[in-house]
Amino acid sequence: MMYGTIAKMKILPGKEADLMNTTQTRPPGIVFEHVYKLDSGNNEYMMVVGFESKEAYKKNAESPEMHAMYLEYRKLLAADPEWHDGVIVESMP
Repeated sequence: MMYGTIAKMKILPGKEADLMNTTQTRPPGIVFEHVYKLDSGNNEYMMVVGFESKEAYKKNAESPEMHAMYLEYRKLLAADPEWHDGVIVESMP
């Protein structure tokens, strides 16, 4: 069963391109990643990521590579992201 996370982020003004450039690597087990720029106009974004399984998600989340990437993109955010993890019960192409 697929597993993933949804993150709400507020990006610092002028840092959108920098943030998108930090997430170009594709971790093992990832099925999809979507980033939405919210209509709020407040530099708010939602990121939705799906993995093949909870185990693949946890392996990625706990890896030193992901931690290093997080530290880099955290510098581009106004605050820590809000994370919401869970089982993906439906996904349509």
